[in-house]
Amino acid sequence: MSQDGEDHAMESKEGETNMAAWLLGIKTLKIQPYHLPPLGPHDVKVRVKALGICGSDIHHFKTMRCANFIVKKPMVIVHECAGVIEEVGSEVKSLDVGDCVALEPGISCRQCTLCKSGRYNLCPKMKFFGSPPTNGSLANKVVHPADLCYKLPENVSLEEGAMCEPLSVGVHACRRANVSPETNVLIMGAGPIGLVTLLTARAFGAPRIVITDVDDRRLSIAKSLGADKTVLVSTNIEDVSVDVGEVQKAMGSDIDVSFDCVGYNKTMSTALNATRSGGKVCLIGLAQSEMTAPLTPAAAREVDIIGIFRYRNTWPLSIELLRTGKIDVKPLITHRFGFSQKDINAAFETSAGGGNAIKVMFNL
Repeated sequence: MSQDGEDHAMESKEGETNMAAWLLGIKTLKIQPYHLPPLGPHDVKVRVKALGICGSDIHHFKTMRCANFIVKKPMVIVHECAGVIEEVGSEVKSLDVGDCVALEPGISCRQCTLCKSGRYNLCPKMKFFGSPPTNGSLANKVVHPADLCYKLPENVSLEEGAMCEPLSVGVHACRRANVSPETNVLIMGAGPIGLVTLLTARAFGAPRIVITDVDDRRLSIAKSLGADKTVLVSTNIEDVSVDVGEVQKAMGSDIDVSFDCVGYNKTMSTALNATRSGGKVCLIGLAQSEMTAPLTPAAAREVDIIGIFRYRNTWPLSIELLRTGKIDVKPLITHRFGFSQKDINAAFETSAGGGNAIKVMFNL
């Protein structure tokens, strides 16, 4: 089953009109028909019930691009989603009609060296919901491979199911950095990804977590979610040395791992300088496609730089962390909207505006 625009131009076998939110231009969204491909033997049809807006969606909305991914034609937007199975393919044995599921949004080729080695998130032929040119999931229904749809326990809501996608970024990052009960963690940025990284690092056993941001409101939320210390930093690159001193003071001991959840020259420079010799810096945020950072001094102290791109094999653990209550993502959901033209416009403007908005959720 393919996820490209040509396949999605095909009529669904029921002939019903499936509606979706299409990105037509800068800050221009319109609900229009979205015709589903035929159901393959290993696919399921999902009625989408909950979707969250991601930072990448906002980049697409505001600029028609995110990093090197450029929107060149109308595209259905959004990728954080969960829903209810409406139909299963002839070979699907793991799911039944009526099951509530969280959807992993990326379909890899399953054939290349990276896929076969288990690093399928790096597949060069990845087709990822809402990442051009692949259509997303802000729609009434989608068709998706069954093995990328994960059944939710009864005590995990559909909204929480949609939150498995951003949570997976934190899980993948903490795995890559080997966060453990012996790891003191610094997090740069208290946006949604910084906050789920905070929750995940704590679930992985990190004994002390310091988080920074330029917004006091975000820091107060981070504090309420369990950050040991918060540090208000500036956006001025000339303040790096001051900020380094502040975060090291706040930690009170060595910083073993730093997560840059922003991705600017300033945040990466701060992380590299603040992390102890022999420590690790994980770059999660991709705000700049290129950056200037003090690599030579970091290399001389053997500070490892770890790239983080999406996730792999994270949904089962993310769901288990939610099921057991080791992580509670519900406080991150600050705004909810329905699925009308007025609602989608308001939701994206709310998310793009920042302020007290963390995770903006659609309920269909």
